[in-house]
Order: sequence, then C-alpha cells, then structure tokens
Amino acid sequence: MIQPDLTQLLHSLIATWENEVVEFKQAGSDYSTDEIGKYFSALANEANLRGADGGWLVFGVNNKTRRVIGTDYRPQAERLHSLKMQIAENAEPCITFREIHELVYADGRVLLFEIPAAPRGIPIAWKGHYYARAGESLTSLGLDKLDDIRRQTLAQDWTAQMVPGAMLNDLDEAAVRKARESFARKYANRFPVDEVESWPLVTFLDRARITQNGQITRTALLLLGKPESAYRLSPYPAQLTWKLEGQERAYEHLGPPFLLSTTRLYQRIRNIQLRLLPQDELLPIEVSKYDQKIVLEALHNCIAHQDYTRNGRVVVTELPDRLVFENEGRFFEGHPDEYIQGDKTPRRYRNPALAQAMVELNMIDTMGYGIHSIYTGQARRYFPLPDYDLSEPDAVKLTIYGSVVDPAYSRLLIQKTDLPLADVLALDRVQKKLPIPDETATRLRRIKLIEGRKPNFYVSAAVAEATANKADYIRTRAQDDAFYAKLLTDYLEKFDQMNRIEINKLLMDKLSDALDERRKYNKISSLLTKLRCQGVIVNTGSDTAPCWQLTERIVKRN
Repeated sequence: MIQPDLTQLLHSLIATWENEVVEFKQAGSDYSTDEIGKYFSALANEANLRGADGGWLVFGVNNKTRRVIGTDYRPQAERLHSLKMQIAENAEPCITFREIHELVYADGRVLLFEIPAAPRGIPIAWKGHYYARAGESLTSLGLDKLDDIRRQTLAQDWTAQMVPGAMLNDLDEAAVRKARESFARKYANRFPVDEVESWPLVTFLDRARITQNGQITRTALLLLGKPESAYRLSPYPAQLTWKLEGQERAYEHLGPPFLLSTTRLYQRIRNIQLRLLPQDELLPIEVSKYDQKIVLEALHNCIAHQDYTRNGRVVVTELPDRLVFENEGRFFEGHPDEYIQGDKTPRRYRNPALAQAMVELNMIDTMGYGIHSIYTGQARRYFPLPDYDLSEPDAVKLTIYGSVVDPAYSRLLIQKTDLPLADVLALDRVQKKLPIPDETATRLRRIKLIEGRKPNFYVSAAVAEATANKADYIRTRAQDDAFYAKLLTDYLEKFDQMNRIEINKLLMDKLSDALDERRKYNKISSLLTKLRCQGVIVNTGSDTAPCWQLTERIVKRN
C-alpha cells in the first residue's frame, strides 16, 4: 500500500475511532509482544463475528487526544517484520498479520498492523487463550461468542458438494480401474479382489466414499474425473503444476484425475542415483535423489489440504537440490512440529469428503502419520530433514532435500542407525546452522554427537574425523583460549610489544572460519581483557592506541 493510501486509511480509522475491530496504542520501543498477541486474537475473532475482512492495531496514536505522536517500536525493518513469525509461533491455528504497514507521517512514524479475520468456524487463540473485545476493552472470548464462531460452516466442505450436470461418463476409465485396485489392496483382508471387481460402478464409488448416493461430487471429479470434464469445477482451477528451475527451465500443468496425475508429476522429476560418500571413505552409499513414497506422500497431502476456494494450484518446484511443495490455505489444525513424532491425530480436516475418499484409495491416512513418515523416510536415507515454511498467512510450503548439506551429518546417521528421531531433528538443525535448546545441546554434547560453543555447534570430532570433510572441520572447530593466548604471549616474548593491528593480523586467520569478522574482532578483544585481568599482559599505550606488553617483562625492567 502506497503512502497516500496509508494516510487516507489512518484518517479513516481515527475518524471512526476505536471499536471491536480497531485499537490504537501509543506504543513505546519496549511494547510487550504478549500484549500484541492478545490484541491479535481479539481483533481477529471480532472481525470474524462481524463479517469484517480484518481488524487493525495502530501504533503511534495517543489514546486520549486522538492525535498522531509517533512510535519508535522496532525501527529496524528486519526486526519489525520478525514479529510476524513470533505471532505465528504462538497463535492457534498458525496465523499471523496480513501485513505490517509503516507510515511516515508528518507528526511521527505510524505502524498499522493488518490482522486477518479468524477463519470461519475457527476462533484464534493466543498462547492457548481466546480473546475478544467489549467495546474498547480487551477481554476473554465468552462461551457465547466461541460457540458462534465454532458453529460457522467453514467447510460446508467444498469437496463434498454435488456437481450439477456431472455424470458417470465424466470419470476416467483408467482412473476408475486404478481406484478399484487401490481399494481392493487396502481391504484385501475384508473383500476378495474378485468381489470388488464385480461390484457395479455406482456401488463401488459409494463404498469408496467418492460419490454420494450415486451423485458425482467435486471429490469424484478431482480424483477420477476426465481431463476434459475439469471445466465443471470452474472457476476453481483443479490443477497440479510441475516447475523446473535452474540451468534448464520447464513446466507442465496437470489436471484431473489426480489419482493418476500425481504419478505423472513424479515421473517429471529428474531422479538420479547419488553417492553420499567418496569411494575411498568407508562404504559408498547409493540412494535415489528422491524417494517416490516420500514425494507422493507430500503431494497427496497438498491435494487433501488444499483450500480450493482460494482459486489456486498445487505447485511443485524442482530446484537443483530440492523440491518445494506449495498449496493454498494455512495449516489447518495445529503446527507441523506437532506431527513429526507421529503422536498427534487431527480432529478435523479442511476437506473431509476428499480426505476420506483418499484414505479409501490408500493415498493418505487420517491419523496424522503422513508428516512423521516423510521425516523418518528422509532420515533413513541419511538426507536433511524437510522444512515447513508457514510465513505466508494463507499458504504452506514444504521443502524436501535431494542432496547432502553436511557430509558429517549423513555419515553419523549411517553409523548410528538407532538414533531417536528427536536427536536426528536436533542434529539436522545443527547442520543447517539453526539454534537448538540449551538442554538439547547439553545432552548431545554429553553423548558426543556435537561439539563447539553456542551458537556454533558442529558434528563431534569422532564423526568429523571419519569424514572426507576433515579440512573443513579443522577450519571451523574453535580452539581453546589457551591456544590463542600462547600464540600471543610467544609473539610478545620474541618481539616485546604489539599494537591491535598486529594482534589482529596474528590471530584473525587462526580463529574459526564459522565466525564473521565482527565476531572474530570481539573474540580477540575478550581474550585481551581476560589476559589483562589475569595480569599476563598490560596496555602501555592509550585506550585509542593500545600497545600490549608482557607484565613480567615490565616488572623485571623496573
């Protein structure tokens, strides 16, 4: 939104002043994130109840005078927009600001936080509590309002709706045969294959939850429909897109029947055999770049959870070293992390009819095991674990890696096949240079899986020395302070004195390559301070032009 439009919006909000979907705050530099989260929940829920598109939280306006006075809340753009992730991490379901607008106003800086309305049927909680507004006041969401939201029909279930004019001859024969085979395989212990084959088409489709009383549903057209019958779903684009990015570029759109199209899309992906380890290091391990079961599990999840009312496609982007799956609609229940261990079972689905039919055809399960199987499958293949990106409020992105990030990580998984998934998750974060909890780091250090100092953890020496990455390991491994102190004192013993430029030249290239220039400089400063406090060295120059000498030499001279 451009500045003149923001100015007009601000004037409009001030003119109507605070109500159930607008809140003004003066907001200083240390305004509580927790308070922002409470207002986020309240304004989102109230917008839902009033049929509004969203709500507004405005910083930089005095509550009493209704005048703009400006705010210095998070002046750095990067830190300001990191608030989106902080909100998403504690909101349930995972949702965040639609946008954070920054207005340079004549009387000071104004921030306008655009808050989307809570989805129909789903109230928004902040840290497990639901909030609402009573006029201009923040309050708990009462049971009456909570029930009002939960009674809404989010999903009159788009996928369960009958398709006017659609008939059995709109279904693809090859897809129907495949559906019978899949159903018979799933229920082999209940129905003989011959019996399933003998069922009339209408009987089979109803039993497989694909149709309802013989009527063609959107689910039926998505999974089994002929490509030329996809127009019956218009204006909703029932489409999967494969996109190749890199030195070569290509794409292909695939429509129904999705039961067959997912396999066709997988066949477009270039899936070569990879050698994880050099020929002369232990035993070379050959694996395919991508596992078919993992790719199809991810793709089927996209189809099952897609919000088709948003008129978007499911997109699979093939990059040189990874696949990125994108589908429309926020993560529907919970957070991906809750499903990784395989303990959480979803209580509801965005598309119940479609999900149930896909279960009957053995495409997905409804127990929440899909994400768990993707993660464990990648770990068994010694590859980096998948990453979920929920930064966009109305989309989900899943990245599946097709290459090694850190050879030491892969070798450790080969050597230690009994590692708990929780440890593999932590090691995966270590190799991606992401933070891990202090207690996890302590435990992994104790069992010698990682070493190094926070935040620069690395695979342990016992593993690293077994890899072909020894040189990189040595360059990035931090030495003890005693090592650097010895270099410094040896130099002073020989040359008597050193200024800071000379000390930097001596130590900079010997510090861990994992440290940037600023951290290396700070590391040297800390070392000098430590040695000075210990009485080992003394500054005979000034604060701006230090000159360091050994204390014992000065004492001897005097």
